[in-house]
Amino acid sequence: MTARWKRAALAGLAALTLGATGCGAGDDPAAGTGGTVTVFAAASLTGSFTKLGKDYEAAHPDTRVVFNFAGSSALATQITQGAPADVFAAASPATMKTVTDAGDAAGTPAVLVRNQLVIAVPEGNPDRVAGLADLARPAVKVALCAEQVPCGAAARTALAAAGVRLTPATLEQDVKGALAKVKLGEVDAALVYRTDVRGAAELDAVEFPESARAVNDYPVAVLTHAANPAGARAFVDYVRSAAGLAVLTAAGFQAPPSR
Repeated sequence: MTARWKRAALAGLAALTLGATGCGAGDDPAAGTGGTVTVFAAASLTGSFTKLGKDYEAAHPDTRVVFNFAGSSALATQITQGAPADVFAAASPATMKTVTDAGDAAGTPAVLVRNQLVIAVPEGNPDRVAGLADLARPAVKVALCAEQVPCGAAARTALAAAGVRLTPATLEQDVKGALAKVKLGEVDAALVYRTDVRGAAELDAVEFPESARAVNDYPVAVLTHAANPAGARAFVDYVRSAAGLAVLTAAGFQAPPSR
C-alpha cells in the first residue's frame, strides 16, 4: 500500500475522528476560503494551542482549526505513516527530525518556543521533595514519560546531569499521562514541563537546577502533503506572531533565543 493511497484512505477517517476536537462549530468546515486546518501538536501544547485555535478562528471566520494532541513521537509516526495533517508542532527537534527525514515537512521547521522541566508534586509538597535526589528515596513513587517521548528524553538528561538513578513507578506515553498520575494520587511526583503545572491548583512545581541542561525546543512545520497548505502557513504564521507568542509565554513557555 503506497503512502499516497494511505493518505487518501485515512482522510475520511480523520474527518470523523478529528472533527470532534475542532475549535468552533461551522456547519461546513470547508466553507469559505480558509477551509479546515488540521494540526498535530504535542500534548503539552493542548491548553495554549486550543486557545490559539479559537482566537485564530475568531479572526478568520472562514477557517476551522482541528487538533490532534498526543505524544510527539506518536504523532511523528502517524504523519510518516500517512495520517492526513497540515501542521506539526513537536516538543523536540528529535521528533520533528523523524518527519523531516521522511520528507514530510515542507521547508525548514521553525522553533516556536522552549520548555523546561519541573518536579510536579501534590499541593503542599507532603514528601518535602526539594530536588532530583529526593526522587530516588525508596518511599517516593515517581512517574516519568517514556524515553522515546520528548519529556522522557529530557528527564533522562536531567537525571544524568544530577547523577541520580531511579526506577520509576510508571512510564507514560505523554506528559499529560505523567501529570495525571500525580493528580490521582497514584505517584508522589512526576517530571513534567513547567507549563503543565502552571495554574494547576492541586499541584506544586519544584524547580531544580539540572532542568537547564534539558530545555526542549518546540519546532513547528507545514507538512508536505497538507490538504490546505495556504491555511497551514497562515496558522503557523499566527502562532509565531507576537500575539501567538504572548499566549504561549503566558502559559509558561519560553521564547526561543532568536525571538
